[in-house]
Amino acid sequence: MFNNATTRREFLKAATSVSAAAALRPAAALASAPGTLPNILYLHSHDSGRYLRPYGHNVPTPNLMRIADRGILFRKMHCAAPTCSASRSALLTGQTPHAAGMNGLAHRGWKLNDYKQHLLHTLRAQKGYHTVLAGLQHIAVDPKVIGFDEILPGTHRLAADVATHTVEFLRNAPRQPFFLDCGFFETHRNFPAPTDNADHILPPAPLPDHPTTRADMAGFHQSARNMDQAVGRILDALEANGLLENTLIISTTDHGIAFPSMKANLYDSGIGVSFMMSGPGDFSRPGVCDALLSHIDVFPTLCDFLGIARPAWLTGTSFLPVLRGQQQEINDAIFAEVTYHSAYEPKRCVRTNHFKYQRRFDSRSAYVLSNCDDGAAKSYWIREGWQGKALVHTEELYDLVFDPAERNNLATDPAYAATLASLRTRLDDWMHATNDPLLKGPVPLPQGGTTSPVDGPTSTNLPNWMEPPS
Repeated sequence: MFNNATTRREFLKAATSVSAAAALRPAAALASAPGTLPNILYLHSHDSGRYLRPYGHNVPTPNLMRIADRGILFRKMHCAAPTCSASRSALLTGQTPHAAGMNGLAHRGWKLNDYKQHLLHTLRAQKGYHTVLAGLQHIAVDPKVIGFDEILPGTHRLAADVATHTVEFLRNAPRQPFFLDCGFFETHRNFPAPTDNADHILPPAPLPDHPTTRADMAGFHQSARNMDQAVGRILDALEANGLLENTLIISTTDHGIAFPSMKANLYDSGIGVSFMMSGPGDFSRPGVCDALLSHIDVFPTLCDFLGIARPAWLTGTSFLPVLRGQQQEINDAIFAEVTYHSAYEPKRCVRTNHFKYQRRFDSRSAYVLSNCDDGAAKSYWIREGWQGKALVHTEELYDLVFDPAERNNLATDPAYAATLASLRTRLDDWMHATNDPLLKGPVPLPQGGTTSPVDGPTSTNLPNWMEPPS
């Protein structure tokens, strides 16, 4: 469902009528000007989840609010994998990570089956886009193999450096239309020293309120602030150079934040992501979209918006009909996966608007702690006995209406047997339809690939700016 900020009351009155909803956003009035192709700015952060101000969190990101205020905020966008390279590959190729070939991290040996399936090749071949990379990409060890026309200079991936080179590019009358892939290392660990008072910060939901977790979250706040300041410089440069009105801005992140039970996990705290779009045409009027969506739906949406023939490998669905009021939903379920992160931990899930079903494929009885990034919150949990806790669930089923935090596993509750059976079948059908390699057994590493031991050592050290709690 899409709620336009200026017509919310009218929309709610007409919510049960597709024809009435369609009248609110007639496609003809929202189409791009004939003959005009918008530039595309793809802004992506690392490990930010939805812990940003547009989603109600008191995290200092006023420039992301600028994007939300002039465009569409998607409240139920999900990544296809809560791991870095796999998530990005799904968005940029419009298919599941395992179908794209990215079952793990690019710097550990994984790569796309075909880099010509990257969105940039379709944009260039069909509409003549000039394709540019600024900063982090994380789907190839050597960014040249991806196929960008131009890679901006700069040896760092930190947001301030990325913004400097991006602003310079925008000042120099770039060839248009352009597709500018602008990636920031932030908010990945390690976090910078915080400037906020940690005593006034709330830790993320899976963690207890403790001096260590508050201080760790303060570091995340600082990282988000640094990222947001870079976003502001880029937005200012678009406006100063007359490019803002005809640039489609896509702002997102790869997956949940790097705290225990979040990144690399299939709970909504791991697969729920920020996603905003603003620009001409269908993205020119502020509003909120509550439809159930996946990153794999972005590529086909851009195809429809730009009048591009959809490549045969796409498995996502365009969400333009939702924005135009023609449909309330395009998906009755979305899917997500983990195969490798730092270590092997195969698991899959199916999520509907009401339920989430997860299944593990590794017969583990203990948590894979090496798949949780080292940091103060992780160290705190380890000191409190996390390594000794049993991982008792091969299957998990959650009622997302009454248990949105996904804490009460219903998989063994007889009252939910029919729901469990139905979602088991949905997941199995999806795995077969997408030729999931797990159907053949454990997934081997690629040639030259590396992985961490599932029971390997993990650090309990704190950042040098943080004193241990008394």
